[in-house]
Amino acid sequence: MAFTAADVKTLRERTNVGMMDCKKALAACDGDMDKAIEWLREKGLAKAVKKSGRIAAEGMAYATVQGNVGAVVEVNCETDFCAKSAPFVEFVKGIAQVVVDSDPADVDALKKCPFPGTELTVEGVLPEKVMSIGENLQIRRFVRYADNTSVAYVHAGGKIGVLVNLAVEGGIDATEIGKNVAMQIAALNPRFWDKADVTPDVLEEEKKVLVAQMDADPKMASKPAQVKEKIAAGKLNKFYEENCLLQQTFVRSDLFTGSVEGYIADAAKKLGGKIRFVKAVRFEKGEGIEKKVEDFAAEVAAQMNMNK
Repeated sequence: MAFTAADVKTLRERTNVGMMDCKKALAACDGDMDKAIEWLREKGLAKAVKKSGRIAAEGMAYATVQGNVGAVVEVNCETDFCAKSAPFVEFVKGIAQVVVDSDPADVDALKKCPFPGTELTVEGVLPEKVMSIGENLQIRRFVRYADNTSVAYVHAGGKIGVLVNLAVEGGIDATEIGKNVAMQIAALNPRFWDKADVTPDVLEEEKKVLVAQMDADPKMASKPAQVKEKIAAGKLNKFYEENCLLQQTFVRSDLFTGSVEGYIADAAKKLGGKIRFVKAVRFEKGEGIEKKVEDFAAEVAAQMNMNK
């Protein structure tokens, strides 16, 4: 029985197995879809299907710079043990290499790119990695910078990955400066990069909070509303210092005393050039993913009640 490309696509959707393996299965089973599924199970590829429903909230955030191109990726797995294993780390670095080399538009496009060192696409390699590593793996997100100068920083073996992008003048080496800024981003996770990025609605909400605090203060409550608003506007500098990277106090006080913005300017001047912070991205592994909490005591109690 002959089969078409549409059949291969259907089999892949039903099994979550790579396209090449689906094609082999259909060829071996004369195009019979059900037999092809059974064939894949017998070959052990069904393990990837069984694991695909598990929550993958651990993993690794990894950043790298090669030449003028910087990339940061997050790949998830199920356990911290897996996240620290050599095969998983190697796979994550391979995904970062794909981002650098192929410049995919999104994760779906990335999966169709060739995986380094193989004749397969990422999509084709993924089920094999799931099988060999033994856990569900998910490529979650990535960012790629190909302009300006990028500096990568990986914190705590992959808990956080940061990629900083700088505009550099004067031919100076911005690596150390970029790394120090990236470490600040990793540690304090600023809400905004610069005070100019703070949106009007956020500023208005902050002013309301400050005015409400004054209304609750016996010494300030009797002051006119206009005065309170002016005082609130004046106190926004503290908000900027706490929430905006460039206005934050630079944590490496052994190197510079002042703001991050001041550190960048001072350090660049000492090297004989100029550096301007352009943008950055910070990935923390598993952030925003709802982790499954196993309550074995409750599970046993529920099972005992069912058996009564």
